[in-house]
Amino acid sequence: MRITQAACDPSIEDEYFMRRALREARRGLAEDEVPVGAVVVHAGRQLARAHNRPIHLKDPSAHAEVLALRRAARKLGNYRLTGCTLYVTIEPCAMCAGAITQARLRRVVFGASDPKAGASGSALTVLNHPKLNHRVEVSQGVLAKECVAIIHDFFRRRRKRRNTD
Repeated sequence: MRITQAACDPSIEDEYFMRRALREARRGLAEDEVPVGAVVVHAGRQLARAHNRPIHLKDPSAHAEVLALRRAARKLGNYRLTGCTLYVTIEPCAMCAGAITQARLRRVVFGASDPKAGASGSALTVLNHPKLNHRVEVSQGVLAKECVAIIHDFFRRRRKRRNTD
């Protein structure tokens, strides 16, 4: 489905694509990965989607954001994703923020802040750091309750499992 800017309030579009990112996070949850989902959008159209896969791919860089950026770049035939928006269920970490900066994304929208590893101002400031040469528009808190709930439930269950083993 394609959503056009003219037909849609940005907050409605943000919620629509964040729901798609949450769907990806649930796919990660089903694989027992940390449930983070990401979607790359250009001109109101989804280019790529992904969820965390570092365990299954045995790759520490296989975060949802990085996988979605790789897929979008392949689809566009260019590593520069200017004009694209990344929707992600949790604030990007430093690695992902670096990839976002290198990809020259126009905008990042995330749901839940990450006080332990978030690199958009929560723990670190990599996105829009004054020494970097690219600025990205950041919107946060879109469907935050749902994004926080899926992460908290995952870690709660994991701790409970560990305590019963």
